[in-house]
Amino acid sequence: MIIWISFVALVMVFLALDLLVFNRNAHVISTKEATKFTALWVSIALAFTGAIYFIYSGELVANPENLSSGKASLKYLTGYLIELSLSIDNIFVIAIIFKSFAIQQKYQHRVLFWGIVGALVFRAIMIFFGVALIHQVSWMTYVFGAFLLYTAFKMLTSNDEEFDPKNSSIYKLARKWFPVTDRIEGQQLFIKKMGKRIATPLFLALVVIELTDVLFALDSIPAILAITSDPFLVFSSNIMAIIGLRSMYFFLSNLLDKFQYIHFSLIAILTFVGIKMLLVHHYVFPEWVSLGFIFIALMVGALLSKYFPSKESNTTEALNTEKKL
Repeated sequence: MIIWISFVALVMVFLALDLLVFNRNAHVISTKEATKFTALWVSIALAFTGAIYFIYSGELVANPENLSSGKASLKYLTGYLIELSLSIDNIFVIAIIFKSFAIQQKYQHRVLFWGIVGALVFRAIMIFFGVALIHQVSWMTYVFGAFLLYTAFKMLTSNDEEFDPKNSSIYKLARKWFPVTDRIEGQQLFIKKMGKRIATPLFLALVVIELTDVLFALDSIPAILAITSDPFLVFSSNIMAIIGLRSMYFFLSNLLDKFQYIHFSLIAILTFVGIKMLLVHHYVFPEWVSLGFIFIALMVGALLSKYFPSKESNTTEALNTEKKL
């Protein structure tokens, strides 16, 4: 329990530093700044692999799968890479949401921060129930595996650009619950007007992002459960990926058009993990196979995007160049 409390406290310290020190004042986060913070959070997450090794070698946390310290470290790293790669698709949707609500870039970090805080709570609850289901109902792995394959198929046949947050039931329901102003009032989520508490567009964007993340978690949590059902490994790898999502968003938001094939990498990863879950009682894939497949899928998607850009990507890049000129 001490390890759990210490980990949650560490995450809270990270979040406090991020909001109250590094991003106390609203400002446009440059690509250079986003790159530095992305490198920082990824480095912290990778360094935590060493902490996992120490924790499991010292038997400082419950170990229901009787994992060795080395295997626990490898499972954490694999789970982290899965969560990090799947969050890339989340970034595409977040960009669409901000564009739909006309949220200026200097206010986006505050919305993302509170979105991350909410995501930590919701994902902790979902992980708790997901792990319980895996341990109590053995055939649930087949359900999760089939769901991941279905999700991969839906991703293959759908288009994120078709999503319009203002036409979503989430947005319409939020407007029924709260009086809303169309004006952005700085970083405020609510304002008081004539004695009434009124929601700003930032709050509506936060609600849509929050509930959209819950939908994404329905994919990512079963995916990591295919790697391990150890509660601490699932939770820590998930959270480490989430806390770096804000800086990664600002790092990738201007590069989304250049990585159009990464979407297919995510489909490949979900398909692989789904198959792994369906075969879990018949064949166990070595950890290095899972880690290697994830790495290769992402590299292939990135390389194809760089060397074989689509015509649409070339057109978008040309238009951006013209605007700069």
